[in-house]
Amino acid sequence: MDNGGMKWRVVLEEDAETHEWAIWCPELPGCTSAGETREQALENIREAIILYLTPDDLELEPGAEILEIAV
Repeated sequence: MDNGGMKWRVVLEEDAETHEWAIWCPELPGCTSAGETREQALENIREAIILYLTPDDLELEPGAEILEIAV
């Protein structure tokens, strides 16, 4: 099912000893996950990417501004 969202590359590797799966997104440093199956690892990295991209609440000092820039 394609939800029309952004697409991210992920690297999926099976551990030769445990046969569990490690997965990470190279473009998002520290965005990693794992799973007992390929399908579970893929679902877990989807959730990890969503959480990674969700902005944290900011506590700003008086006079501070939040701006957005396009790159």
